[in-house]
Amino acid sequence: MSEKSNREVVERYVQAIIDQDLEAQDRLRHPDFVAEWPQSRERVRGRANLRAIVEHYPGGLQAGQVDVKAIHGSEDRWIATPVGTIVRITGSGDVYTGLYTAVYPGDSRVWHCVAIAELRDGKIIKETGIFGVEFDAPAWRTEWVERM
Repeated sequence: MSEKSNREVVERYVQAIIDQDLEAQDRLRHPDFVAEWPQSRERVRGRANLRAIVEHYPGGLQAGQVDVKAIHGSEDRWIATPVGTIVRITGSGDVYTGLYTAVYPGDSRVWHCVAIAELRDGKIIKETGIFGVEFDAPAWRTEWVERM
């Protein structure tokens, strides 16, 4: 599969995660799919197991939730996004990294997520997910940083 096509697969995959489109996620995953979550030291083998985890998330999925974001540029503008927003996708060949934001069901906090996607035969064979919630920066380092 060409590099451009692999990138398109990853773009569709990350968007399907944000849109909570479980059918699209399943179609884009390789039959030998594995997900790893280093922070909780867990490995999920198979599309069916990952889908079961998502479907049994406490409180369920909240489809249609809207996350309103400011865009800063020549003038301030606002956009509304479902659940999260793709920030950046980088990579080449069979390995890509997607950075996106998400609002977990039942949790109004914004989480920053990284998905490292490895492809085989034009499908996601392995996804490594890393998740971090926003937090207030400590005051002691304000003289050396710029607020975003």
